[in-house]
Amino acid sequence: MRRARRKPLGQMLVEKGLVSAQQLREALEAQRESDLRIGEILVTLGYLDRRALFETLSEQLGVPFVDVEHAHIDSNVANLIPRDLAEKYQCIPIGRGDGTIKVAMAEPGDVMAEDDLRARLQVPIEALLADPESIKAAISATYTEAEPAAAAARSFSSDMSDVEALAASVRDSGLLGVQDVQDEASEGQVVTDRVADLAEEAPIIRMAKVLLQRAIQERASDIHVEPERDCLRIRYRIDGVLHEVMRVPKFVHAPLASRFKIMANMNIAEHRVPQDGRIHVRHAGNEYDLRVSCVPTTNGEKVVMRILDVQSVLIGLESLGLEPDHQAIVERLIRQPNGMILSTGPTGSGKTTTQYAILNTINSVEINILTIEDPVEYQLDGIYQVHVNRKAGLTFAIALKYFLRQDPDVILVGEIRDLETAEIAIQASLTGHLVLSTLHTNDAPSTVTRMVDMGVEPFLISSSVIASISQRLARRICSHCKEPYTPRRDLLLGFGFDPDAPENKDVVFYHGRGCERCRGTGYYGRIAIFELLEMNAELAELVAKRATHGQIREAALAAGMKTLAMDGFRKVLQGVTTVDDLVRVVATAGQYA
Repeated sequence: MRRARRKPLGQMLVEKGLVSAQQLREALEAQRESDLRIGEILVTLGYLDRRALFETLSEQLGVPFVDVEHAHIDSNVANLIPRDLAEKYQCIPIGRGDGTIKVAMAEPGDVMAEDDLRARLQVPIEALLADPESIKAAISATYTEAEPAAAAARSFSSDMSDVEALAASVRDSGLLGVQDVQDEASEGQVVTDRVADLAEEAPIIRMAKVLLQRAIQERASDIHVEPERDCLRIRYRIDGVLHEVMRVPKFVHAPLASRFKIMANMNIAEHRVPQDGRIHVRHAGNEYDLRVSCVPTTNGEKVVMRILDVQSVLIGLESLGLEPDHQAIVERLIRQPNGMILSTGPTGSGKTTTQYAILNTINSVEINILTIEDPVEYQLDGIYQVHVNRKAGLTFAIALKYFLRQDPDVILVGEIRDLETAEIAIQASLTGHLVLSTLHTNDAPSTVTRMVDMGVEPFLISSSVIASISQRLARRICSHCKEPYTPRRDLLLGFGFDPDAPENKDVVFYHGRGCERCRGTGYYGRIAIFELLEMNAELAELVAKRATHGQIREAALAAGMKTLAMDGFRKVLQGVTTVDDLVRVVATAGQYA
């Protein structure tokens, strides 16, 4: 279910007369060089009272505000959780409600914090917004230094070493028969209800929290919860490669899968068809959206969660890894009033990040930006985003038709999948709009032949497409264990580099030795490599004449286009990535033989 779009805090403060528009502009300017949130900056500059800030935040979040400094805190209730847990989540229980415990929190809405607190207190919690500084002072005043160490020891840490203990807790909770009854789920509702109840047991809640926390800490992009014949396998995709992080007993599978389905608002009574959902998580002050997919397999339901870091797309072009020549071209192209710029590459190659970086660069109050996406992965301020809803008849093509009545300057189409969408997008680009979209092709020149295969007339392509950007993600060498090494000679020759040539004798190549920071892989993080085809008169003429992929590619290279392999090898020579990883990335694109 999509969350309602919140009004920006700064706008609310101006509308309430708490700050002026000029003061907000000054704070936004100061925020560019600070990690603080806009409200904290306004308080620091002396433009806003702290209480007024949190009262407005309360209104924005729809969560009641409590003034902890002047509230009566029931120490008996507060001591139901250990001090380290209160400090970890910046929260403090302040009293009892109607069958609940009221908890003052700096970050209400943090799913993992609320789950942990609910598991600890064993009753529903009522989250209240409070000033973090007041919470910190209340914790110091409420908890005594003599708190038994045993109480702190009872809290589960988020290390993987705890998962075995959690699995044992699941077993001790009487879940050994869950798989047997899960197999009979189609026989009656009672069985499913039992699995749902078990999924709410504290050990399962904690195990789900551990898996999510560690995945975020390990920088994973995906979590795979995979039932095997005799166990449950957990894998994380880190820097584009899957790593098995643990195997736990099979009896954990049914309640854990149900727990994730509950968190994602899925139907836990349905086990026969695939389902999709979303989980919103707040961790360490950052927000994450988890796109959850559940599919039935012969061994049970497999759950895969894509972790979307909201902050990861709030970047500019300079952070993408574009070489200076490529960045200059892109910055020039995105300032054009009309035309179509296409991003191409396989799933997970960073196309969405590139498109959003372009939108972040050109986003301003002077232009109207509309997007149609399936689904909207990241919500951007100042940009109006629409979900595809096929059940309701809202497709890419239908949305595009109505977008043209919304006076747009820039339109982003999540993906061009069919002829109708392609033709409307092209018409939009020919009538004074800049259109951004994606295609699944192996390289930039293939964009043209792919659109022709869809049925688009070549003359429309040549007059509308101004650029095609193909990209892949290569792994960065870990800076902690980076060291010189000698790559295989045949790999270097494959990229046109002769290590025996006199001019190449002093070239040094690097790789990662493997350390604790990079989990022994030698890589930490990723960098994009690009292939940028800019349409010119010669290419446009070839496209209009239905030239082959090879002819278009040859003409683009003659015009100065650098292939994925060329751009990637530049990053190898810069010591950013390795020849071995470049082969892994570009061999699938036919760039390396």
